[in-house]
Amino acid sequence: MPVIQPLKGSSDAPATYKQPSRKGKKAWRKNVDVTEIQEGLEELNEEIIKGGVVAERPSDELFTLDTSGDASIPKRFPKHTSKPLKADEIIAARSAVPAVSMRKRPGDKTTDGIVPAKRLRTQYVTQKELSRLRKVADGHHESTIEVTDATYDPWGEVAPLKSVVDKDKRDEKAKAPKSFSQKPLSLLASGKSVPAVPKPTGGYSYNPDFTDYEARYTEEGKKAVEAERKRLEAEEAERIKMEAAARSAAEAEAAEARAELSEWEEDSEWEGFQSGGEELKPTAKRPERKTKVQRNRIARRKEEERRLKHEAKTKVRKAQAEQIKQIIRETAEREKAVAALAQAQDSDSSSSGDDGEVLRRRQLGKLKLPEKDLELVLPDELQDSLRLLKPEGNLLKDRYRSLLIRGRMESRRRIPFRKKPKTKITEKWAYKDFSI
Repeated sequence: MPVIQPLKGSSDAPATYKQPSRKGKKAWRKNVDVTEIQEGLEELNEEIIKGGVVAERPSDELFTLDTSGDASIPKRFPKHTSKPLKADEIIAARSAVPAVSMRKRPGDKTTDGIVPAKRLRTQYVTQKELSRLRKVADGHHESTIEVTDATYDPWGEVAPLKSVVDKDKRDEKAKAPKSFSQKPLSLLASGKSVPAVPKPTGGYSYNPDFTDYEARYTEEGKKAVEAERKRLEAEEAERIKMEAAARSAAEAEAAEARAELSEWEEDSEWEGFQSGGEELKPTAKRPERKTKVQRNRIARRKEEERRLKHEAKTKVRKAQAEQIKQIIRETAEREKAVAALAQAQDSDSSSSGDDGEVLRRRQLGKLKLPEKDLELVLPDELQDSLRLLKPEGNLLKDRYRSLLIRGRMESRRRIPFRKKPKTKITEKWAYKDFSI
C-alpha cells in the first residue's frame, strides 16, 4: 500500500515578514519570533503521545480494513447499542508513552550521608604474595627446615640458667648538659644561696614592735620619695629635650622663610620697569634696540646678582649645618645625662633581695627582675588580732620571684595570645571557566 504523506506546507497565502528591519533591538536573537517552531514542537509531542509521529509510522498502523460492517446500523437499532460513559472514554484513552514509575530509584551520587569505613580488600592476591607463590612453585623456598634428632633429655638434670645482663645500648653521646650537674647561681651580689622562703623580720609582723615598725616605715617612705624624685627628673629631661627640638625646628623654618622672602624681594622688580609717573605718559617713546655694550652690561649685572644669591643661600646652609651640629651635641649630652641617671637609678633600686641584700647587675635573660610588692600596712590599719587580718599578697608571685632570685629560671614575660598563622583569602575562578 502506498504511503500517504501529509501536507508539509500551509494552505494559506504566504505572509510577509513581521520583522521590517534587522538593525534594531527587535532583530536580536532573543526577540526572534519562534511561534511557528513552538507550535510544531507541540504538534510533534501530541503525535508521540497518541502513538508516534505520523510521518514515520507505516501505512498498516494508519489505515485498517473495515470489517465491522455499516456504521448506520447502530442508528437504526439504538436499542441494541448503548452509548459508553464519559468516564469509560477517559479511562480507555490510554497514552502510548509508558507512565513514570513511582518507585524510588537511587542515583549514582545519592547517599544516606554516612561515609563507609575504609577497609582493606582481602578478596584478591597481592603482588608480593603472587611473587612468593611463583617462587615456591619454581622450587625456591625462603626457608628450609632440616629434620634433626632431639638432643634434649626431658628426664635428665636441669642445667643452671646463665644470668644475662643487658647492656645499655643507648647513645652515649646524647648526654645531659653540664649545667644540670652544676648549682644554680643566685642573683645576689655576694653569691650566697637564698632560701626558698625567707624568714621575715620583726617589721613584717601583724603586731610589730614600735621600733621595728618605725624603722621599716621610714625606710619604705624614703624609697618612695627617691623613686618619685627620679621620675620627675626624667620627665623634666624629656620636656627639655622636646622643647629644644621644637625650638631648633622653628629656627630652621624661620631661616628658610627669610631666605625665600629675600629671593622674592629681589625678583619682584621687573627689569626695565619703574613705578614712577613717566610710564603713564601716552607720548612715551618705544625703547630702542640695545647695543652690544648694553647687553653685556646687563649680562654682567645678572651674573653678579646670581652670584650674590648663591652666596646668601650658601651662608644660610652653613648656618643651618652649624645649628644642627649644636643640636646634636646638646641632644647627645642630654642622653648621656639621662643614661647616667637611669644607671644610677638601676644601681640604687636594683633591687634588694628578700633579706635586703643587693642583687648583681648582670641578671639572667633579657628581662628585668620584677619588683617585689610593697608589704607594708599603715599605722591606722594595724590590727591586734589574727582574726581581724585581711588576706594580702600573692603566693604565686612570691614563688616566681624566689625562683628568679635563686637562679632556678630566667625571667619571662607573659604572652596572653599565641601567634596565629597568617591566612590569605583568594577568589576561585573555577565557576567562571565555562564553555558553551
